[in-house]
Amino acid sequence: MRFSIAIIILCTVQNCGYFGIMTWLPSYLNTELNLSLTSTGIWTAVTVLGMMLGISVFGFLADHLGRRPAFWIFQIGAAIMVVVYSQLKDPNALLIGGFFMGMFANGMIGGYGALISELFPTELRATAQTALYNTGRFIGGGLGPVVIAAIATGHGFGFALATIASIYIIAFITMFFIPERKGAALE
Repeated sequence: MRFSIAIIILCTVQNCGYFGIMTWLPSYLNTELNLSLTSTGIWTAVTVLGMMLGISVFGFLADHLGRRPAFWIFQIGAAIMVVVYSQLKDPNALLIGGFFMGMFANGMIGGYGALISELFPTELRATAQTALYNTGRFIGGGLGPVVIAAIATGHGFGFALATIASIYIIAFITMFFIPERKGAALE
């Protein structure tokens, strides 16, 4: 049960961060940074490219350093990059910052399959992966964009994006409740 709750928290954070950032990123770039709606597609695409690379980098680190260290690196990286990104104003800096924000904020998704497989026995593994990840996706994916919009209404999108950093700290702490079992799938 402890592992199930921890996984739900991690998946909630993952999805809250992803949907919170990606839902409002074009609007933030357009309304607060005055980038055209057409050009916001370029900045969003670069962020997605960072996400794609992040998944591969995460997998490499998880296989070489272990699951917990890889998650910790990416959770701290995500917290830092979301705050840094929210402070950037220069379009070129936003491209570079967006790439690294995407890499850290979404790269962790590449590790949930292995993490869950190593925590649950074979007969429960598929059910655990589906039920736990999708519970987190339902909670985080549903709440992320709504919470960001509510915060942005009173404080602006930059501030709202920066508040996402706090959820990655919650995920960082949650990893202390998950043992390192790299390569030790249960039978």
